[in-house]
Amino acid sequence: MFHVDRVNTWRYDDIVMPGPATVAAPAPERKRRNAYHHGNLRQALVDQAVRTIRTDGVDALTLRDVGAHLRVSRTALYRHFADKQALLVAVATEGFRAFRKELANAWEGAGRGRAGFMAQGRAYIRFAVENPSHYRVMFGGYVAKGDCGAELAAESEAGFRVLVDALIELQQAGLVRRDPPLELAVFVWGAVHGAAMLAIGGQVVRPDGAPEAAAAYTVERVWDAVKTTASR
Repeated sequence: MFHVDRVNTWRYDDIVMPGPATVAAPAPERKRRNAYHHGNLRQALVDQAVRTIRTDGVDALTLRDVGAHLRVSRTALYRHFADKQALLVAVATEGFRAFRKELANAWEGAGRGRAGFMAQGRAYIRFAVENPSHYRVMFGGYVAKGDCGAELAAESEAGFRVLVDALIELQQAGLVRRDPPLELAVFVWGAVHGAAMLAIGGQVVRPDGAPEAAAAYTVERVWDAVKTTASR
């Protein structure tokens, strides 16, 4: 299934035994696969990019530096990513895919309804806090819309759709006000996104120092803003 990255395969010199007698040289040690062959080099590059962004920021990320950390040649590197923008697209795509799953699992796991809305909001902020590198690339304007590609566009749309679908279901149950669902979703998203950005920037200060408590309070207040008078 996987192929050896011939540019980065370990090389061994032939070893010849010294001595006056004629001794056949032992066979060279068999070449082993490099840790980063075509099956996992791409993921390794994405993982290293995430680590660099976490420690040094997006602006400090370079394709050459990522390759140097993994000790791979430029030839192998450019087989997977043509430039920094392509690498950032991969980071954002991975982030949106995981983000979508977190939101969907939170909604379903809490049994939908009001509890699902609350769980979804907390999951949103928790994802940002636990994955700040992905989150900054996803929402920081580092990936131009014209360069995002079909996969990233689909994943980002799917993440937003999880919230829209939840709000529509809540409206149908009479729990949420009957505003246009897309407008309502933008309001909810914006409020929770703001809290998430403050959290990963270390700007949320509470006596207990718990981001979970701040997230719960934010989502409670958002619920108060969108719920109907009949719902509690």
